[in-house]
Amino acid sequence: MIITRSPLRISLGGGGTDLPSYYEEHSGFLVAAAIDKYVYITLHQTFVDELIVKYSKLERVKSADQVEHPIIREAMKTVGVEGPYLEITSMADIPAGTGLGSSGSFTTALLKALHAVKKHLVHPAELAEQACEIEINRLGEPIGKQDQYIAAYGGITCFKFMPDGRVDAWPLKITEETLFNLEDNLLLFFTGYSRSASSILQEQKQKSLVADKAMIENLHFVKDLGRQSQRALEAGDLHEFARLMDVHWQRKKERSGSMSNQHINQWYDYAMANGALGGKLIGAGGGGFLMFYTEDKSRLRHAMREKGLTEVRFRFDFEGTKIVVQS
Repeated sequence: MIITRSPLRISLGGGGTDLPSYYEEHSGFLVAAAIDKYVYITLHQTFVDELIVKYSKLERVKSADQVEHPIIREAMKTVGVEGPYLEITSMADIPAGTGLGSSGSFTTALLKALHAVKKHLVHPAELAEQACEIEINRLGEPIGKQDQYIAAYGGITCFKFMPDGRVDAWPLKITEETLFNLEDNLLLFFTGYSRSASSILQEQKQKSLVADKAMIENLHFVKDLGRQSQRALEAGDLHEFARLMDVHWQRKKERSGSMSNQHINQWYDYAMANGALGGKLIGAGGGGFLMFYTEDKSRLRHAMREKGLTEVRFRFDFEGTKIVVQS
C-alpha cells in the first residue's frame, strides 16, 4: 500500500507569467504558496489480473495504455509501471475546477506514488518537470508550470521560468512573524463556480503566441507586480502586499471577458467595503475561490457569510508532494 499527497496552492503574485507562450519569449516570475488542502493517491497491489483505476469514474483494463484517463495513462508510461494487479484511487479535499491547481497536484501525487512502486528517489524539480511534460507537452493543455512546481516543492516559493524551459526555485525570505500574520489574515471563500482553467488560459495562450500588444503588456505588468509582492512580503509590509493584490486583480480582469462575472465583482466590492484590504480570484479566473487579506477577520467573515459564500480555512504546507504511507 502506497499513499501520497500533494498540496493545493494559492498564487501570491505574478500568476499567468508561467505559461510557455509568455516565458519562452520574456521569462516569467511568480510567488506561490502551498496550502494544507491535498490531492491523495492510493496505490496497492491486488490479486486480480487487471488494472483498476478509480477517480470520478471506474476503469478496469488490462494495461496502462488502455487507461482512458490521459494523465494516469501518461504518468504510468513515464515511470514504466504497466499494471495489471494494481489498483489506483484518487481523492481530494477540494473539488477540481476551483482555481487551486488541483490538476498539477494530482499529477505530482500520482507520479510520486508510481516512483515509489519502482523504488525511485525523485527530486521535487524532476517530479515537477515530469508533470509539466505530461500535462503541457504530451497532452497539450494550455496551462503554466506553477501548479506542478509549487505542489512538488511546497512552502512559500519564488519561481523564475526561463525561456529555455529551466525553472529556478527558492524559498521566499519571510520572517516568522510576517509568515504567521499572512497565514492568519488571508481568507479563502468559495464562489460556488467551478470552471475549466484550460478554456480561459487558451485565450491568453493564443494572444501571447501572436504577440498581442495588450496581452503582453498586461503580463509584463503582472510579472512586475509579482516582484513587488516578493519585496513587500520580505519587508514585512503586508498592507502593501494587500494593495498589490487588488491592483493585480483589477489588471487580471482586463485579460479576458470570462475572467470574472457580475456576481464575483459584487462579492469582491462587498468584501472591500467590509474589512478586506486587498484580494483577487485565485487561479485562471471565471470561478473558484476569492482570497482576501484583512485585519478585521470577523467582520469580513460575517459579510461573506451574509452573501452565501463558504469559507475554507487553511494553513501553509511546507512539505510538498510526499509519501504518507508505504507498506
